Amino acid sequence: MNWISGTGLTHADIALTHAITLPMLTEKQRVELLPAVEALARQAGAAILNLYQSGTPTIVKSDGSPVTAADHASDAILSPGLAALAPGIPVVSEEGVEAGHVPDISGGTFWLVDPLDGTKEFIGGTGEFTVLIGLIQDGKPTMGVMYAPVADEIYAAAVPGYAWRETKSGREKIQVRTAPADGLLTVTSSYRRTNDTLERYLEGLQIGERIRRRSAFKFGDVARGAADLYPGFGLSYEWDTAAGHALVTAAGGTVTMVDGSPLQYGKPEFRNPDILVIGGR
Repeated sequence: MNWISGTGLTHADIALTHAITLPMLTEKQRVELLPAVEALARQAGAAILNLYQSGTPTIVKSDGSPVTAADHASDAILSPGLAALAPGIPVVSEEGVEAGHVPDISGGTFWLVDPLDGTKEFIGGTGEFTVLIGLIQDGKPTMGVMYAPVADEIYAAAVPGYAWRETKSGREKIQVRTAPADGLLTVTSSYRRTNDTLERYLEGLQIGERIRRRSAFKFGDVARGAADLYPGFGLSYEWDTAAGHALVTAAGGTVTMVDGSPLQYGKPEFRNPDILVIGGR
């Protein structure tokens, strides 16, 4: 096959999306583009797995968080790959922002990429890390791909009602579930310290069960009806949430700020407030 250097894409892939040069993608264009975005996520995941198995040194970033060669290897595939797929749509990547590369997003349409969400899990060898790709239009996520390389599990969504999960057992359409009468199954971050604000919030709810999860799997749990609520209290960035937000919304759920107002994207420094990821009511 004739692969485009550095992207893992064929000339046929580029030809399919050559007409997508405007900053705003229609629902039809997003659906047509989704398989190529998934392919990019899988290629980035393969690069991460190679380094996961062989080991890679860790560097501490300016904010104190870790980064590895796997983060950069994934970014080197995703950023140019997305730019080739949809010319004219800027790519905001966690690693790019850290390096000072912040594109102009004033047009309102841009990609948000976390090349390796869960670097701590990658370093710790838990396998619970993901590749995240989200498309933002007018401040809202309209497409999302989340790929877990170790499990070879991918989630994808492009339009309302079009959300699915594929594992080694096959592909299935997913949707949020109706909240059970005996209490909410709540998923929280497994690595964060006890948060008093979070605990006070949960005290006001009827909680049936509480589980802890790493990385963006929490969004996947809500989207596929395996959990009812993910209260995302604590520091997060837009590239951490965009893909999962798109997935949950397409599956019938909501992602809001704690006061119920919509979570918007393109904020200063791309920082999020505390958020609520909610399944069926």
